[in-house]
Amino acid sequence: MSSRHADAHAALWPRYGMTVEDGDRTPLDLVALFGREMPVVLEIGFGMGDATAAMAAADPGRGYLGVEVHTPGIGNLLALSRDLGLTNVRVACGDAMQLVHRIAPGMLDAVHVFFPDPWPKARHHKRRLIQPGNVTLLRERLRPGGVFHCATDWPEYAVAMAETLDADPGLRRLAAMPHGRPETKFERRGAVAGRPISDLRYERS
Repeated sequence: MSSRHADAHAALWPRYGMTVEDGDRTPLDLVALFGREMPVVLEIGFGMGDATAAMAAADPGRGYLGVEVHTPGIGNLLALSRDLGLTNVRVACGDAMQLVHRIAPGMLDAVHVFFPDPWPKARHHKRRLIQPGNVTLLRERLRPGGVFHCATDWPEYAVAMAETLDADPGLRRLAAMPHGRPETKFERRGAVAGRPISDLRYERS
C-alpha cells in the first residue's frame, strides 16, 4: 500500500473495517455495524473503491458494505471515505461468500457485483462468482424488491451470467440503467478496448 493508503488503513480500520474468517457463522448485526438502522448495499469485489465511494457519497441514506481481498484497494476506499467525509461505508476483508453466510435472509437492499474475475479458461469456470449456488444465497439475503446488479466486460461471461440469473426462480430481470452507477476503472478500460459493457439488473420477487 502507498503511505496514503496505509495511513487511512491504520486510522480507520478499527472503526470501519472487519476481517472475514472462514467458517465463522456468527450473525452479523448490520445496525450495530453502521451505527444506525438503514438499507444496506453489499458490494462484492470493489477493486480500488472509486465507484463505491462515489455511490456512497451520492446515496447517504444507504449503507455500503464492500468486501475485497486486495489490500491496496481496501486502503484506497478507506482513504476516499476519509477524504469525502463518508460515514455510510464499511469495509470487509476476506471471502465474500463467507461473509454472506453471516447476513440474515432479507436484510440487504441491493447486491452489487461489478466486473468479477471472469475466469476465462473452461477448467476455471467453477471459480466464477455468478453460479447457481451463490446466486441462491445472495438472492435470499435480499429483501423482496431488492436489486441484484451485475456488470462485466467479458461477452462470454455476460451470457453465462444472464443464463444463471434468468434461471433463478426468485429473480426478475429489470431494464438496464445506462447511467445507474459511476464508471469503474475496469469499465473505462473496457470502453477503450472496445469491449461492450453488459449491465444485468434483477429484482427479488
